[in-house]
Formats: sequence, C-alpha cells, structure tokens
Amino acid sequence: MTDAELRQSCHTVLPGHRQQTPADLFYAMAAWCQQHHIAHDIYGDGELIQAFEAKIAALLGAEAGVFCITGTMTQVTALRVACAERGSRLVALHPTAHIFKHERGNHQLLGHFDALHIGDPHRPWTLDDLKAIPDKLGAVVLELPAREIGGQCPSWDELQAIKAYCHAQRIHLHMDGARLWEVASAYGKPLHEICAGFDSVYVSLYKGIGGLGGAVLLGKRPFTNVAAEWFRRSGGNIIHRSPYIVAAAMQFDARLAAMPLYYRRTLELYDMLRAFPKLTPNPDWPQANLLHVHMPVSRERAIDLRVKVAQQHGIWLFNRASPAQLPGHCYTEWYVGDNLMALDDARLRSALALWCNEL
Repeated sequence: MTDAELRQSCHTVLPGHRQQTPADLFYAMAAWCQQHHIAHDIYGDGELIQAFEAKIAALLGAEAGVFCITGTMTQVTALRVACAERGSRLVALHPTAHIFKHERGNHQLLGHFDALHIGDPHRPWTLDDLKAIPDKLGAVVLELPAREIGGQCPSWDELQAIKAYCHAQRIHLHMDGARLWEVASAYGKPLHEICAGFDSVYVSLYKGIGGLGGAVLLGKRPFTNVAAEWFRRSGGNIIHRSPYIVAAAMQFDARLAAMPLYYRRTLELYDMLRAFPKLTPNPDWPQANLLHVHMPVSRERAIDLRVKVAQQHGIWLFNRASPAQLPGHCYTEWYVGDNLMALDDARLRSALALWCNEL
C-alpha cells in the first residue's frame, strides 16, 4: 500500500485540509461555473480572471496583479525584471529559499539573475544581515512565513525597518508570499498593511487556498506588464487559465475567513504540546498556522511509527519527515487546517499520546 493509499484509509488525519477526490472537486467547480455563468478566458483575456486578479490586487494594496501558471515561473521572472530595472543582476535570498532548495538551479541555468545567501539558515534574515552585504543588490527576497524554518517571520518592527532601508537604498524588495494568507492573524495586521512597502508580492492559489495550482504576481502595473510578457516568453501563455481561477475563486473568501480560526487552533495545539515534551515545536511560539515538530528519533524510525499508527489505529500523524541537524533526530511539518479544526481536544490528545508512546 502506498503512503497516499494508507493515508486515505485512515479515519483521522492530523495535518492539512481534507483532500477532495478529483470527481468531488470537478463537480464543485462545474456547479460554481454554472451558478456564476462562467466563460473561459482566451490567453488570459476574460471577465473572471481579470476580476480575480483585480480582487487580489485590491486586497493586498497593489496597483495590479497578473496570473502565472506556476510560482516557480512567477518568482524568477519577477526577480529578473526587478534586476533589469535596478541595474544589478544580484539577488539576496535566505539559504532555505524555495529558489535554492526546490528549483534545480533554474535562476542560474536560464540566466535570470545571480544569487547570494543572506542570513542564517535557522532564522529569518535581519536588517543587519542586509546591511552587511557590500554589493549593489538588484533585489532581496523575504519569505512570509518562511516554510523551511517552521513558518518563522521577522518581528513587525523589524519588517518595517527592512522596508524602509530597501526603499532608501533602491533595492527591490520582493515577497515570497506563497503562504502570506497565513501570517495576518499572527501579525494582527490586514494583508494590505503587511504588503505595503514591498515592490512585488507573489501569492499562491493552491497553498492555503486549495486551488488546482497557479499564482498571482502583484506590483506596479508597468512591472506586472513586463512580467506578463516574460511569462509568455517562458511558455506560460496557456489558452485557458479558467480552471485554475475557478478552483481558487470558488473557495477564496471562505479560506481567508478561516485563517484566524486556523491560527487560534494552532495556539491551542502549542498549549497541548507542552504535555508531550518528546514533540518539540519550532518556532517556540506560532507565527502562522504552520510549524515544525521535532522528534528524538531518526527519519526512518519516524516513518515506521507513522505507518504503524496508521495501520493499527487509523490515525495519520504527519506527512513527510526530514533528518534534523542533531544525529538521531528528525522533524516534520504540520499545517493546521480543516483536519485539526474538526478534531476535538480529547481525540487530538489521544493521537499525540499514541505518537509519543512510539518514540
């Protein structure tokens, strides 16, 4: 039995949202399209997509937004355009940035820009880290929240200081906001206030929102117009964007409305974890409804216990596990979503106890 089949067989799944079958999702999309009289766009020209781009731009306080088929294409394109505008090919990124860890060197091999590391791998980079770079930067990337370090974010005051410095130094400040929707509750600020001061923002239409895929790039209209041309040059000019827009738009408002509830549930989870010292959360206090849980066992042992608990108890504890810095330790990522919202405290404590008993 594959991991996906084993997870599907469980009556209780802890991380993330309930996974819809393709049939359920496509049925819901068809019903929404019929209800709202949706027509296909043609190469991005259509009422639905343009209204949705404008809606996200207004929500984030941006002048314009443009859809792109993948986040990978969105971000390297945004940074390429930013570097051309600022007269420097150099971009500073956190060592755990998605571009470094998951994109197979595309920025370098395809000639988009030159990159260097900023900050420590285990915490968000700081204004002092930025000031320590002697080179003329075209752009710097700030991920909110930073997934690979457990959803950490800079403090609000630090974030404002970074914005002011980049503006004064004419450094293009780009946000990797793949999970931006998740940080507003922790900051206690509206999304447009978080985004104010960024020259460009990328948001995902499936991470957190639950769509089929796709992304939106936000910024000044001349900037997004140039980016859109590069999306076409890069092979992103698909004839119909409507399936991706429908899948996101039909649940967008409900997902955003649920984010404060997910964060509140994350706070409750942190309180519960105090009774299970073998499960150590990172960060030590949630900065989004996303966290890492560290375990005092190897990755292989963690996977074995996950399978055992799933087979014997019908409980899916976590998805992937990764080796941690300390030998004999590992960690997993938890996204607090619909699954934990639907699970009462007693059953959650019981699941955590099962997990700890196997460690």
